[in-house]
Amino acid sequence: MTVINSAEFLKSSTSFEQCPTENLPEYAFIGRSNVGKSSLINKLCSQPKLAKTSSTPGKTQLINHFLINQQWFLVDLPGYGFAKMPVKLKKKMEIMINEYLVNRPNLLNIYVLVDSRHEPLEIDLDFMARLALNQLPFSIVFTKADKNKKTRTMENIDKYKEVLLQSWEELPPIFLTSSETGLGTSDILEDIARINLLY
Repeated sequence: MTVINSAEFLKSSTSFEQCPTENLPEYAFIGRSNVGKSSLINKLCSQPKLAKTSSTPGKTQLINHFLINQQWFLVDLPGYGFAKMPVKLKKKMEIMINEYLVNRPNLLNIYVLVDSRHEPLEIDLDFMARLALNQLPFSIVFTKADKNKKTRTMENIDKYKEVLLQSWEELPPIFLTSSETGLGTSDILEDIARINLLY
């Protein structure tokens, strides 16, 4: 079983040019505001205060790099739903995220977090479509599995699959997670370990 033995905050950046040297494999986590991204990152790393969590959506506004096991980077990106925020700042953050995603050669996978309590949302589908258009590898991580009945959660995931298969021949890898119970965290870490071996 793959485990994280060390996780340390390295730096925050306002642009991809400021990011650390591209000498290690890198994995980005992103999702709509309030999807539970920081909580999941903390659960993955077994450090409850590693990534800043907040009851206010949109807390993350920078590209945050964490060095994991001295071997790879975990990157905490701002949410693409953006909470209440001035239009100018919103646009600036959109550009920052997009430039980071397309300009990091060591970015090996993007974990797109989606709230499993909801049926397919246009904002999530649009973001995934843009990743596919740019041929960026990504996985879908359904969060908050403990917040709903299992049957309802699976129904929502099946609806996402149905919608995606209308325009895609193949689905990206899918993970079901809970930052409360730890469900799915070992699967994500195993996935990262597998990709690292190919790097």
